[in-house]
Amino acid sequence: MTSSTAPTGITIRGLTKTYGSVTGLTNLGLDLPTGGIVGLMGDNGAGKTTLLKILAGVLADWTGDVRLFGHPVSPQTKAFTSFLPDAECLPGRYKVVDALGLYADFFADFDRARADALIAGFELPLDRRLRAFSKGMREKLQIALTMARRAKVFLLDEPISGVDPASRSVIMESILKNYDSEALLVMSTHLIADIEPVVDRVIFLRAGQVLLEGEADDLRDTHHMSIDHLFREVYRNVRQTVQA
Repeated sequence: MTSSTAPTGITIRGLTKTYGSVTGLTNLGLDLPTGGIVGLMGDNGAGKTTLLKILAGVLADWTGDVRLFGHPVSPQTKAFTSFLPDAECLPGRYKVVDALGLYADFFADFDRARADALIAGFELPLDRRLRAFSKGMREKLQIALTMARRAKVFLLDEPISGVDPASRSVIMESILKNYDSEALLVMSTHLIADIEPVVDRVIFLRAGQVLLEGEADDLRDTHHMSIDHLFREVYRNVRQTVQA
């Protein structure tokens, strides 16, 4: 679990991102300590992917102050941030060995031995092109490549959304096994019950703003319910308020 004395890994002040007339994030502020797993939760359009892309340094034209381990978003922070996007980014003509080579060439902190172990654990075929992989197999490969980096920040956008329930537990176990406890891992998801056992901290987003955040254990103790149940309650109350 995270400690209240843990140094801050991510600091966000006044973060705003718009897409034309649509607002993705509005004056967002967060402080996320290192050494923990954060569950980023919200409905469609809440701003989860937008936030992760900004932290990863792949989305521009936003305002505010965003710092990772004290550094503003830049090539320097991208060098120690491992990002799993919600969309596939590897060519279908690639085989696993091609993807391994690409990551090894592109990321100085890529651990080939760790990647090989993850791929073996996921039982991914080495002689098949990625276009012949199922959606779940492609997601497992992307997770293996992402978690094989020795990064300080891991950003995972819906890492278990495309796999069957049996595979979700395997993936979560692999993420935990290969996660450096001194790093910061932020994971967005709709499948709250599946990640609740592993998250130290949770953030509920809606319409680009924070509805609720805090240590998972503190929220469970305070509200006397699971994070999954709390999420449903908070969102139901918000919808009822908006409709009133």
